[in-house]
Amino acid sequence: MTHWKVERSPIEDGSKIVITSPKAGDKVSDSFELKYELTKGSQAAHAHVFVDNEYQKGFQGMVKGLSKGTHQITVTGATKDHALVAASQTITVDVQ
Repeated sequence: MTHWKVERSPIEDGSKIVITSPKAGDKVSDSFELKYELTKGSQAAHAHVFVDNEYQKGFQGMVKGLSKGTHQITVTGATKDHALVAASQTITVDVQ
């Protein structure tokens, strides 16, 4: 018997995410404020922040203590039950 791994696709609910600060490619210090706008669709309730694909549980607006070099910041919409919606934006920043 074959078992298939089924991955849930993000929910397409009409939400939008825009990272407003920093901008893609910006040079930043090891700690910086991350600003984004979430336009909630039919299911999005809040956003999840990821740094280098690692979920930032309890994110309070500041990215702190990054090593020098390039880092990927992703903000993704999520439902009240924390299921991810399709709305997402990823930028890369350069920590000086």
